[in-house]
Amino acid sequence: MELITLAGGLVVVPLFTFITSLIFCPGKLLKAYNWYMRRKIGLVVRYSYNGSYRFCYSSRGTPGGSTPSLLLLHGFSASKDMWLTLVPFLPESQHVVCLDMPGHEGTSRTGPEDYSILGQVHRVHQFVQSIGLDKRPFHLLGASMGGNVAGVYAAQYSSFLSGVTLVCPAGLIYPEESKFVARLREMEKVQQDDSIPLIPSTLPELRDMLNLCCYKPLNLPGPALRGLLDNRIPNNAFYKELFMELVRETSRHSLQENMRQITSPVQVIWGKEDEVLHVSGAAVLQAALSNCQVDLVDNCGHSVSLERPRKAAKLIMDFLTAQGLKGEGTKKSL
Repeated sequence: MELITLAGGLVVVPLFTFITSLIFCPGKLLKAYNWYMRRKIGLVVRYSYNGSYRFCYSSRGTPGGSTPSLLLLHGFSASKDMWLTLVPFLPESQHVVCLDMPGHEGTSRTGPEDYSILGQVHRVHQFVQSIGLDKRPFHLLGASMGGNVAGVYAAQYSSFLSGVTLVCPAGLIYPEESKFVARLREMEKVQQDDSIPLIPSTLPELRDMLNLCCYKPLNLPGPALRGLLDNRIPNNAFYKELFMELVRETSRHSLQENMRQITSPVQVIWGKEDEVLHVSGAAVLQAALSNCQVDLVDNCGHSVSLERPRKAAKLIMDFLTAQGLKGEGTKKSL
């Protein structure tokens, strides 16, 4: 009887803890889920430093494989865990590094000098050097804000790259206006900056943001939404400071102003139904860059790695493999 009681207790205690966390601490439960997913797919959280500045990142595998190392830069207000949906569809042999961008999650939060696009490019290069990623050409991928940073990085540091993938990148002058940009213009007219669509502070605002970023509603359960909101709210002041820096004249069109300096091969991936940054931006990049491949994804909005992770992973790996074959062909011809 005592053994039965003990066994029952071993089941009840974790179950009680789970239910209590679900009700009172959904944010912690969401973080625990991300921890579990990282372990499941083999990503290990690590830290590197440049002086007193700390970089947080997760990685899997080692450099030197048949394809270049892949450095992933997330978008505005996300984190390295943004890529948890994508990495499982990449080959296990692929060396992957997912960086927390300046001020996000475990990377140092300093000030505006690091939040502009050029400031972020500078910090990303420090990170690349801090972990020795600069020892051989690597492939850089960035989404949204991270796409802006990746594009400008490629313009300034092309010699370090084998190629770059830009996923729905910010920083362009778009021929057609998206729903999100139209809302920003209206906010500017009335000088309203206290309700930025990408910085929710209530559950309805969070749902609006998710609907804006995704082609199809995610239909997340209530506890997951509350957990996501609970984890975001403490960072909202930083997100606003960062956002205001990104829309300044010095950062707003950084990719547009630097794109013609990119010499490495470029892949552009864009969701056809993107309501945050209009898909017409892909044509801008294709017209400006001679070595540019554009892949448009059907039934997909701004959050490509979340909505179509398998498709995105295949497009990325096909591009990396094709660039590798071209490189081999060049070597043979020499």
